[in-house]
Amino acid sequence: MPAILGTGEHRYRVVENFAKLPDGWQLTDVASVAVDSHDRVYVFNRGAHPMVVLDREGNFLRSFGEGLFSRAHGLHIDADDNLYCTDDGDHTVRKCTTDGKVLLTIGIPKKPTPFMSGEPFHRCTHTALSPKGEIYVSDGYGNARVHKFTPDGKLIKSWGEPGTDPGQFNIVHNIATDSDGWVYVADRENHRVQVFNGEGKYETQWNNLHRPCALCCCGGGKSPTFVIGELGPGLAVNRKVPNLGPRLSIVDAQGKRIARLGGEEGPGVASGKFLAPHGIALDSKGDIYVGEVGVTDWKTSFPDEEMPAAVRATRCLQKLERVQE
Repeated sequence: MPAILGTGEHRYRVVENFAKLPDGWQLTDVASVAVDSHDRVYVFNRGAHPMVVLDREGNFLRSFGEGLFSRAHGLHIDADDNLYCTDDGDHTVRKCTTDGKVLLTIGIPKKPTPFMSGEPFHRCTHTALSPKGEIYVSDGYGNARVHKFTPDGKLIKSWGEPGTDPGQFNIVHNIATDSDGWVYVADRENHRVQVFNGEGKYETQWNNLHRPCALCCCGGGKSPTFVIGELGPGLAVNRKVPNLGPRLSIVDAQGKRIARLGGEEGPGVASGKFLAPHGIALDSKGDIYVGEVGVTDWKTSFPDEEMPAAVRATRCLQKLERVQE
């Protein structure tokens, strides 16, 4: 029987063997996912075919990005079905059509700015849009900044610096916005999500999270909800400790937890377990798609175990189907 995660109105059934790929294809790490207005699922991955497109049943439609992307990291899709693809391997954000035509490139491919210089980009991680179409970029591994650009890619402002105080970051890993223009930043190694206004003014933070990695705003309107993917332990000293994830948490607009999916007994490949949630998207039915970097994270979680072949093939993409009451 498929595993059921969550409680009450937030119950999800794990869809076994969701992705149906052409023979011989592998996704390896799925860094991020997005769903367009037709419920097509875009799987931004680190395999030979960087963007794999599936229908909501997991059937293969097409791929693109071969020879274009260096290392998939973040993916966002706007109301017009434009894809914003963040590549931390070549330090760029590319705006693309759903068939892979590049409309805009921000950043200079293969030319990062100096480490922790604050200038865009050094291993940027994700994007989000303001209600006016301005582009926010989290940046990332080699910087501790959020950058704000005009819709055509001109830098407006930046904020953030390394540290643990409000407005400082320790791996600014993901970013989301809501319809009111608030900006939510997954400050991963500070174990929090920070909330800013559209100009970068710190407002509040959400705590009681463990290495928040993926961040998805859903529901819209005045009461959005958020699905947060939390990584499990990253250090050997707490590798076997329960209740630290990896898991998904669903929170309201004030950061109060509504539900939690999985993570009580650590990572795993069994149904109902996660490896390393890294990207999250929802479709029109409220089903959740989870991209995981299980290949990269395997040695951290399972240093003495051989990685199953399924992890490299398709296991780094999961679909959780909402259980209707």
